[in-house]
Amino acid sequence: MANTAQARKRARQAAALNKHTTSMRSMYRTSIRRVREAIQAGDKAAATEVYRKASSAIDRVAGKNIIHKNKAARHKSRLAAAIKAMS
Repeated sequence: MANTAQARKRARQAAALNKHTTSMRSMYRTSIRRVREAIQAGDKAAATEVYRKASSAIDRVAGKNIIHKNKAARHKSRLAAAIKAMS
């Protein structure tokens, strides 16, 4: 248990930051899953629309250093390629 006021405050801040980071990571994963589901359904128009929103979410998470920028670029590239490959 934290003994000093400074340590107690850092513990509170760490808990709040962890909660926010977890929420952002969950939002990022959900957006990717929605694009994949749209691709599986075979609806290219819907997949494109969901991808546009997911791309924004991915960039937002990468900008906050929750995931690395290269990982964000890799996900966006693979999703875009999967949508492009739809017939």
